Amino acid sequence: MLTRTFQRLTCWVGNDTVMAHKTWLAENYVSSAQAPKVHGYTLHGNRYLNVSNRCNLYCHFCPRMDNEWNVQGYELNLRGEPSADELVAAAGNLEEFREIVFCGLGEPTIRLETIVAVGKILRERGARVRLNTNGLGNQYHGRDITPDLVGAVDVMSISLNAQDAATYEKHCLPRKPDSYPALLAFVERAKQQGFEISLTAVAGLEGVDMAACEKIARDMGVGFRGRTLDDVG
Repeated sequence: MLTRTFQRLTCWVGNDTVMAHKTWLAENYVSSAQAPKVHGYTLHGNRYLNVSNRCNLYCHFCPRMDNEWNVQGYELNLRGEPSADELVAAAGNLEEFREIVFCGLGEPTIRLETIVAVGKILRERGARVRLNTNGLGNQYHGRDITPDLVGAVDVMSISLNAQDAATYEKHCLPRKPDSYPALLAFVERAKQQGFEISLTAVAGLEGVDMAACEKIARDMGVGFRGRTLDDVG
């Protein structure tokens, strides 16, 4: 956890240290590029698809920020993003899994066309498909993407992560302003499309009120699931 400690110190010691840490991450990302390609991995009776390492958040509690790509024994640092055909193949025998989950250490909706194509194929073959997302897909693409996901996804797990915008920005460091209201708007749009939805938040983050997060979910008419800090996967 030394690197995590160093990463958190950057917010106190200035831009030179921030740039040094970013350089360190970039260098280590390249050095780890020889890791085996993992396009699919199995956890909790589900099959997870490693869609992308790209993300539009810089959550300080994400293992990526420490250049840590290992999730429950699987190295998720991609050497190029898998094609739709590769992701379909990585799903394996669909009868063995409760759900096929678009996930990985990145934001799947960045690759919208790919997950829509793959999701439709998998659902046609009888799979139940879940999307794990930060809920910023509409903001990223500049339009409402929830209609695109109809027929490709059954369930959404959306990372709420905080009870208000200030706490969200503190922990998730979004690239664009107004990301928290964009997230809530995405939830409403997805609900209108008929998706089964659960919001999630991470217990143990400073200032995060889990009860308040759960109330937001209940008030929006969707489910809620608490997660544990540093317990990934």
